[in-house]
Amino acid sequence: MRVGMGKAPRRPWWLLAACGLLLSGCAQFDDRAANQTFEPAPQLTAPAGPQPQVPEADGGADPSRPSTPQTSIPPPQGCTDYDQSVIATCLDTVSAVAALPNTGAAPGALAAERKTGRIVQVTAGGPAAEVRRLDVQATGDGGLTGLALSPTYSEDQLVFAYVTTATDNRVVRFTRGQQPKPVLTGIPKGATGNRGAIMTDGRGALLVATGDAGNPAAAADPRSLAGKVLRIDTAGNAAEGNPAPGSRVYASGVHSPGGLCKATDGSRTWITDRAADVDALYAVTPGASLSVPTWTWPEKPALAGCADSGTSIVIATSVGANLQELPITLDGSVGGKPKPLMDGKNGTAYGRYGALDQIDSQFALVGTVNKDGGRPVSSDDRVVLISLQATPGGGSGKD
Repeated sequence: MRVGMGKAPRRPWWLLAACGLLLSGCAQFDDRAANQTFEPAPQLTAPAGPQPQVPEADGGADPSRPSTPQTSIPPPQGCTDYDQSVIATCLDTVSAVAALPNTGAAPGALAAERKTGRIVQVTAGGPAAEVRRLDVQATGDGGLTGLALSPTYSEDQLVFAYVTTATDNRVVRFTRGQQPKPVLTGIPKGATGNRGAIMTDGRGALLVATGDAGNPAAAADPRSLAGKVLRIDTAGNAAEGNPAPGSRVYASGVHSPGGLCKATDGSRTWITDRAADVDALYAVTPGASLSVPTWTWPEKPALAGCADSGTSIVIATSVGANLQELPITLDGSVGGKPKPLMDGKNGTAYGRYGALDQIDSQFALVGTVNKDGGRPVSSDDRVVLISLQATPGGGSGKD
């Protein structure tokens, strides 16, 4: 996996996000903002960001990595960050990011702040612009923890968010110029276990991961919305094709979800979770409980967002302050131990990592959460553009 941009690919690397495709079966709203769109990002060539010197699986060096060490980049001064891989600075605990569709242009995204409820549009080379501020209660691990574009975003400009309020956890939707509207309410709230995640499933529906609200038994209770992966339509109803018709429950057994992600071809879906004894990665199977983890981390690095590049799955960690890369075999299973990256041992580090949203099979955006228990620098918290170019079959590294 190469961090930063390295060599710019010859094809356009900012591909149209999957949420912009027109998909059938999505609910239509009368209050669409037909003429209101988020601002387009300016043109930008891919910057040559920092590259960690991670050994290849065969022990050989990668000649495409530049020889310039990370230390050649000046430290940030205030909100100015000289690292070209950083596309946004001076945010507060970036709990969610949603890459905006914009073919051939600079990477742009919506970034969410967990504690403030603020959502900003960020673009490489430009200042962050506030889009919306949601009313959230951020005690414990709650607040604004999930963000996803509508499955028909190019048509309706809708954005969905997972938030904690004074009474519950819920999914809301909003667009520029309109007040947020509830989509799914009544998700149990507790002193802990309020964190949630949300993404589109590539088939016109939304996947929503909910915490167990501090009650592990709720994760196994089919009558509770807590501790589940829910699959809903854009109106909040059970999506067509769910395991149990009329039920929103897609999978169960979640405790404190860190992130959801899927393969670019839709062949597999992953969830990261934080239980009382271990952190774990699970492959989501419709109608099943998350009982057999794909990989566990007894040291509990606080797994957060994830991305599936096709050859590896990359997971952000907050307490661990690194990215964990797990190789994926041809049959879609994990084929080796996780390899820690971007942890400072190879010259590249941004502190604690939280949200991670995949642009395509090569690129992703990761947000930092250094203002939530870390050691922030002057430009934190930040959104960073990374390259997901894993070594096929690699992954031999530290436990």
